[in-house]
Amino acid sequence: MLLRLAGPMQSWGTTSRFDERDSQLEPSKSGVLGLVCAALGRDRTEPVDDLARLRMGVRVDREGLLMRDYQTVKPPYLRASGTIERKDAIVSRRYYLADAAFLVGLEGEDRSLLDAMDSALRDPVWPLALGRKAFPPAAPVWLEGGPVELGLREALIGAPRIASPRHEDRAALLRLLLEHPTEGAMRFDQPLAPFAERRFGPRHIATEVIDVPV
Repeated sequence: MLLRLAGPMQSWGTTSRFDERDSQLEPSKSGVLGLVCAALGRDRTEPVDDLARLRMGVRVDREGLLMRDYQTVKPPYLRASGTIERKDAIVSRRYYLADAAFLVGLEGEDRSLLDAMDSALRDPVWPLALGRKAFPPAAPVWLEGGPVELGLREALIGAPRIASPRHEDRAALLRLLLEHPTEGAMRFDQPLAPFAERRFGPRHIATEVIDVPV
C-alpha cells in the first residue's frame, strides 16, 4: 500500500540525542510505522511486530531542503540529574526538511493488516504528523485505491507523482530507496520492541534513480 507524506515541514531523525535533533533526507521506518500506529490508535506500549515485518520503500518526489531550527529553554528547568538549573539556558538545534514530498510503500503478505491500515489512514484515531507532532501533513496521507496486488518496486514506479517538482528539478530523476535483506546503506530504524522502549535495529537500504513522468 502507498502513503503520501507531504508537508511544509518534516523531520525523520534516527540518531537524535539530548538537545541535538537530526533528520534524515527521507522518512525513517520507525517514523512511518509510528504514524501508522497513530492512525490505528495503537499505544506506544503495544507490540509492533506485525508492522515491523512490513518491507518499506520510499520514492522522493520532491527533495526536502534541510533546515535548522534554533530553540532555547530558559531557566529554571529540571535537569536529568534531578537538580534545578537556575542560571544557564539550553540551546537545542533541531533539523527538519522543508517542502518535501515522499511516496512511501509498505509491502506485506498479511492482507487483513494492510486493509486495517488503509481504513485507519483514511479515518485516523489520533492526529497524524510527519515525524514530529508540530509537523502535520499538508494533504491526506491516505491515497485512494487501497492495497494493490503489486510488488513494492513496481507499485512505487508505476504510481503518478504526488507533487510537482521545483522548476530547477523538472528534468531530474527521482530517488527510489528500497529495503533490502543484505545490500545497501545501513539505517538503525527497524523497531525491535514497542516504541516506548526505544529499541531499534539495523536494516539495509538500496538506492537507485528512476524516471517518472511529470
